[in-house]
Amino acid sequence: MGRRVVAVAGVAAAAAVLGSTVTVASAEPVDPTAGAVDSPRSVGARLDRVEQITDTRTALFVESTAMGRIVQVQVLHPANETPRPSLYLLDGVGAGEESDYSESTWTLETDAVDFFADKPVNVVLPVGGTGAYYTDWLRPDSGLGQPQWETFLTEELPRIIDSEMHGNGANAVAGVSMGAMGAGNLITRHPDLYRGLTAFSGCLDTTDPIARDSVRSTVAYKGGDAANMWGFDSDPAWTAHNPAANAEALRGKQIYVSTGNGLPGRYETGGVADAPRIAIGGPLEAAANYCTQSFERKMNAMQIPATIVYHDQGTHSWPYWQDEMRRAWPDIARALEI
Repeated sequence: MGRRVVAVAGVAAAAAVLGSTVTVASAEPVDPTAGAVDSPRSVGARLDRVEQITDTRTALFVESTAMGRIVQVQVLHPANETPRPSLYLLDGVGAGEESDYSESTWTLETDAVDFFADKPVNVVLPVGGTGAYYTDWLRPDSGLGQPQWETFLTEELPRIIDSEMHGNGANAVAGVSMGAMGAGNLITRHPDLYRGLTAFSGCLDTTDPIARDSVRSTVAYKGGDAANMWGFDSDPAWTAHNPAANAEALRGKQIYVSTGNGLPGRYETGGVADAPRIAIGGPLEAAANYCTQSFERKMNAMQIPATIVYHDQGTHSWPYWQDEMRRAWPDIARALEI
């Protein structure tokens, strides 16, 4: 493993930002006619209901004007009412489809519930967003609808988290794979909202056409058309949603970015179940590694400090991301002043 703290500012191949293991499931219910760009929705949200799962895990069902539906958000939190910061933790490309949208893949595939049980932080886990990159789509899409995740996550949800879950207004954002890029865009487009960025196995620089093709491939993999998300290649929305192109907003932030290299590691033991993870997850992680190098070069050039971690093994799969959350947590905690 190599850990680089770069005090100097820093593409992926076709599917570098796919954010889950190879799983094909039913698509999240969408309304493809809702909220066309020529008649934008107003921004607003209210809490529809609360379901207490345990004394440290709560499901909030938020009626979102931007999304045009009720969105489930689960929160891992302390049992007390002491004010605390919030970590917004974004999913990979499946974004809850693995559990039929009953929970985040983070809580399904990792030990996040146990890991955060003694941490004085709200861990905010949106449920849903398959293939949508946690962004505001420009136009309705026949496969994925017209998600408005950025507006929901930055303008609607924070006040509900702070008021209902005792948030103190200090936030950081993290994500894996597709969610890593989503996190990178949220913090560079809303730098006043977040103190830090943590990104595992994602693509934070889509300057290269191959990297843009990887985004298109990821969206298409889930039945959508990226032209409805950020337009065609010449559309300025692509640059507006490229974390590397907007890296100045990261200056002074906590930044932790990590990737494996695609080679089989400690979680691949040679069994039959490892075959898809090696055959597909290996190339995906190798592509994320290449993309991370591009992002690091950008950070180097701009003299923006960041922690960049390269592992000498590891495929694109959840056991490695569970390990990474443990490694990144001290950096996140410092950013949130825990």
